[in-house]
Amino acid sequence: MAERTVKLMQGNEACVDGAITAGMRFYAGYPITPSTEIAELSAAKLPRIGGKFLQMEDEIASISAIIGASLTGHKSMTATSGPGFSLKQEGIGYAVISEVPCVIVDVQRGGPSTGLPTSPAQGDIMQARWGTHGDHSIIVLYPSTVREIYDTTIRAFNLAEKYRTPVILLMDEVIAHMREKIEIPNDDEIKIYNRKKPEVNSSEYLPYKVKEGDIVPEMASFGEGYRFHVTGLVHSETGLPTNDHKIAEELTTRLVNKIEDNVDDIVEYEEYRLEDADEVIVAYGATARSAKSAINALREEGIKVGMFKPITIWPMAQKQIEDIAKKVKRISVIEMNMGQYFLEVDRIAGKFTKVDRYGRVNGELITPEEIVSFIKEG
Repeated sequence: MAERTVKLMQGNEACVDGAITAGMRFYAGYPITPSTEIAELSAAKLPRIGGKFLQMEDEIASISAIIGASLTGHKSMTATSGPGFSLKQEGIGYAVISEVPCVIVDVQRGGPSTGLPTSPAQGDIMQARWGTHGDHSIIVLYPSTVREIYDTTIRAFNLAEKYRTPVILLMDEVIAHMREKIEIPNDDEIKIYNRKKPEVNSSEYLPYKVKEGDIVPEMASFGEGYRFHVTGLVHSETGLPTNDHKIAEELTTRLVNKIEDNVDDIVEYEEYRLEDADEVIVAYGATARSAKSAINALREEGIKVGMFKPITIWPMAQKQIEDIAKKVKRISVIEMNMGQYFLEVDRIAGKFTKVDRYGRVNGELITPEEIVSFIKEG
């Protein structure tokens, strides 16, 4: 095996490099703290490899641009923070129903509104799940280290392409701006997934027709000789709008099922010192880093605590959380919000064990010492 490249890399930089490795060749965005470096680095790097960078007039235009670019066959991404993420929601819904693969990065900051622009937060957990209206499923990933950002960005593109869906990559200001030494995997260690192309000629192609046993339709690109209609309205397999209630039910159900029926493929997580744990901390992003340090300190005192770190936030790792809940006396959800993920963990685990929460919304990272104190107070 060839020796890996070792770099000192910022989180936002790892996101851009991971995206380019995954095949991103189009970026559209509007600079906003604390995601700005993603736009800056995309602007510098994409033109060198034949890619395109566009600074759009606003966040609505940005999400619209990456949808359009994806329809022409280009893997595309945009990045933002809380206020911009709110503006992108209509476009995310459009990408869901029209089944356009793309990646939306949200580097969270304090809110609501413009909130705390330069401070960390984890307040967009529920918005990432339900921000756009209507019944739908969504894939949301959340790394906690710089190397994980690199790997998870690649995975975000792979899942977007595989399931023809927008994928949201959540980060927070801490991991976006920290720098860590990471090993960059070699090309032959990285799996890249590309969307399925139609195997029929243009006259036979139906953009939303699915095959038996596979509910993700093949996707032609504009400019390749295939002509088809794309709309945010309920549509038949032709892509043309319809008011047929049966088709509406079938379409919405398929959009949900193509994600929910594949949770075993989509859900990724890390377990830390769970083997003999009496208590478990659920934490993600930067908070998981503090939790890991707290667990090490508690273990030195003989307190058996472990961590379950979801990397896939949505869909939830329901099976895994249930299994843990049946074995431990308490689960504590630690997050920089007022309990957004806690409520879902409690829904799943609360019938088996006690579920507590510790949160913060003042723009400061939760420290290991605070977590240690919280667990001891029990």
